[in-house]
Amino acid sequence: MALLLRVYEDSPSPKHIKRIAEVLRDGGIVIYPTDTIYAIGCDLLNLKAIDRLARIKGIRKEEAKFSFICHDLSQLSSYTKPIRNEVFRLMRSLLPGPYTFILEASNNVPKIVQRKRSQVGIRIPANAIARAIVEELGHPVMSTSVHDPDEVIEYTTDPELIYEKFGDLVDIVVDGGFGDNQPSTILDCTAEEVVVLREGKGPVDDLLLD
Repeated sequence: MALLLRVYEDSPSPKHIKRIAEVLRDGGIVIYPTDTIYAIGCDLLNLKAIDRLARIKGIRKEEAKFSFICHDLSQLSSYTKPIRNEVFRLMRSLLPGPYTFILEASNNVPKIVQRKRSQVGIRIPANAIARAIVEELGHPVMSTSVHDPDEVIEYTTDPELIYEKFGDLVDIVVDGGFGDNQPSTILDCTAEEVVVLREGKGPVDDLLLD
């Protein structure tokens, strides 16, 4: 059974964050809060852990559309191709925040986790716990939303209920308080114009580039 670990967003315990990062580094799977819904994740660079994450989600990893969490914008350069100035300005104005940006992947991103046409989804959530985990790990965390087995509910917001449902499948469930039930807004920035692929928690009014 997984460890249920209480972590406070206003002052994440360095001891707890270090323990979570160690589990990820060893190939573990962790459920943790973001600024939108709770996410389930693993080390981006651990292919065995990615296999396990895909099995938990019940999908083939080749068909997965996982995103990954970065600590800040400076970390992007290692995992994406050069970003256009206008897109970078947009990201800087919105992040950290409830947005997923679809960008072109660099060679540092394992092929198996790239989307079609060598693209990746990147998040920098406005949640101190998620960003602290990534910072301690030293590189991004592969991430996907925690869907409730009950399709009517879709997203569970209570970490204790998440623990009851997924505790046998993962290694740590981070209790960071109640989560949201609205996913991130997805912005495709791989073409000349930014395209909204999904409107979620992040507002899109007056958002797109001229």
